[in-house]
Amino acid sequence: MRAVDLAPGAAVCLVIAAVSTVIGRFVPVIGSALPAVLIGVGIAMVRRPAARLQPGIRWSSTFLLQVAVVLLGAQLSLPVILQVGAESLPVMLGTLAVCLTGAWLIGRALRVEPRLRTLVGVGTGICGASAIAAVSPVIGAASAEIAYAISTIFLFNVLAVVLFPLLGHALHLDPHTFGLLAGTAVNDTSSVVATASVFGAGALGFAVVVKLVRTLMIIPISLGLSVMEARRSGRGIRMTPRRALRLVPWFLIGFVAVALVNSTGVIPPGIRLGLVGVSQFLIATALAGIGLSADLPALRRAGWRPLALGAILWVLVTATSLAIIAVTGGLGQ
Repeated sequence: MRAVDLAPGAAVCLVIAAVSTVIGRFVPVIGSALPAVLIGVGIAMVRRPAARLQPGIRWSSTFLLQVAVVLLGAQLSLPVILQVGAESLPVMLGTLAVCLTGAWLIGRALRVEPRLRTLVGVGTGICGASAIAAVSPVIGAASAEIAYAISTIFLFNVLAVVLFPLLGHALHLDPHTFGLLAGTAVNDTSSVVATASVFGAGALGFAVVVKLVRTLMIIPISLGLSVMEARRSGRGIRMTPRRALRLVPWFLIGFVAVALVNSTGVIPPGIRLGLVGVSQFLIATALAGIGLSADLPALRRAGWRPLALGAILWVLVTATSLAIIAVTGGLGQ
């Protein structure tokens, strides 16, 4: 894609990010992430962005977000990442098991088509649109099913940015605990970053680590679905080790690499602070693109059943995450 094709849409996202940053400076409690996504959604509701803006908007909402996540690695060290991954594993596995079981049982009760309920289940339980995109060819999902699932997940991504910080403050969660909740109960990486940013900077690094570890669950789930689909109907694609390795996002590798460099102490504090600031601005830019990409007609076409399934799974995952955190002594710290 040429820069000239990306420039118009990216410029719109950058302007929204700049406005959101100013809002965040005047109202620090909401930061820049929440205004960015809300402004984007508001514009999309009034008038869907023109076709010439779409390439830049997509680039901003995907690549720039991934770069932002990589730069967040400058806040952490490798020992911290390993510790966070081990600490979050019980919550992560528990919520994933509840979500996938709920998707099968509740989806059947709501008469949601099997492939669509699988997509909504993995989107809610693992990492939103990324998991949907990875699993879709494995189960042979149709383009309409993919669009419906992504639109459903998108709605709850936006709601999470607004509601989860309120929930965290109502429960008097500390940044560490809220980061664990957001990392395991919010869908997309983008909404995890936004939600943690709105709650407070102290929750952001922890939430991102938890989320990136959770993203790795794409690999075993895709492998399992591949085997099941092959036995059931012979549809979909064969999951090879090479294809499984391709499911590991490049930005996860980049995030760990930056954290590894930071672990050596070679990044001066001033530069590290600057990298985090750049990351936060890129997050606002990406979320502006995500807001502008809101496809409200697709939600209407999907009907109420996938939305109901997504809502129930979202509540189940959140409740399970809070329950496991409480049992393991995480609440009330």
